[in-house]
Amino acid sequence: MAPSNSVKDLVPLMGSDAKIPRIGYGVYRSNDCKAAVLAALSTGYRHIDTAQFYKNEADVGEAIKSSGIPRKELYIVTKIQQPVENSVERTLESIRESVQRIDSGEGDRKGYVDLFLVHTPASGREGREILWRALELLKKEGGTIDIGVSNYGTEHLFQMETYASITPVCNQIEVHPFCQQKEVISLCKSKGMVITAYAPIVRNRRSDDPVLITIGHNHGRHPTQVMIKWSLQKGYLPLPKSDNPERMKANMDMEGWELSEEDMTKIEQLDEGQDGAICPYPLNCP
Repeated sequence: MAPSNSVKDLVPLMGSDAKIPRIGYGVYRSNDCKAAVLAALSTGYRHIDTAQFYKNEADVGEAIKSSGIPRKELYIVTKIQQPVENSVERTLESIRESVQRIDSGEGDRKGYVDLFLVHTPASGREGREILWRALELLKKEGGTIDIGVSNYGTEHLFQMETYASITPVCNQIEVHPFCQQKEVISLCKSKGMVITAYAPIVRNRRSDDPVLITIGHNHGRHPTQVMIKWSLQKGYLPLPKSDNPERMKANMDMEGWELSEEDMTKIEQLDEGQDGAICPYPLNCP
């Protein structure tokens, strides 16, 4: 069993001077994104995850400015889903616009995001190469500190070796006890990539699982907290999402307790593979 990891930890990224907070706050389908991000920052989150597809990058940017927290203390992630007109330059313009929506800079400081990801492999091999070349250019000009991918399967990662001059620092994928993605995670680890885990609490759809309920009862914790703790102890970076400030606090309440080796083994046995995924399974895209 991997040692327990504090939500206060900062995780080093391969080939980068940057470090990413161990737990993040996702804003997919946030009802009032600006208010939710401000509440999350107040709770202690410093890692915020958005995307062009979510259509709330500007709300994240407004929350950052309103929070009064120095930009260097925050870690902001966004994503691009499709290339623009099959053009590297037009795609680069699109991701520059994302950066400006989130952080337009201040004084002599140029705006930037900490991590920019390819959101999905669904644009095909040619589209993925266009997206990656645009991200490499954005990194070189300082618009992002690091670049990575999301929802990439093993074949997508192997293909990258033919066109990428920069290795992605992470792969953001759906990971939780019911969809454990062992094959792609093993490959990512061999490449030094960190795993950020979206839907780590399965959008609260599996909190009635008897195994999780029993383990939670033994620790005085809710099943969703057990799932987050499992993710942390596996060495992943979970991205729980809730607009409720009390649940935000509960999702961060990971200190002072640890899942036993027996607990971890029982949770490992919950894996349903692709059948356990709640999102369309993009790792199988050609």
